[in-house]
Amino acid sequence: MAETVKKTKATAKPGKTSTKKKTVAQAAEPALPSNEEIKQLAEKYWAARGYEDGYAEQDWLRAERELLQRAS
Repeated sequence: MAETVKKTKATAKPGKTSTKKKTVAQAAEPALPSNEEIKQLAEKYWAARGYEDGYAEQDWLRAERELLQRAS
């Protein structure tokens, strides 16, 4: 009687991990300012105004806008 040899499937080779390369547009994209940077600048505006209350939101938005303009 002839011996039968079982064939096993070869294990799959691990696929390449996809590493995305940054395009030129992505690489040139400026980093957004952190909340800490915005906070520090907003506090400077608050101090320059003599620590007057009631303008925290305006100071924050002004600082955020200015930092975004600097980054671009």
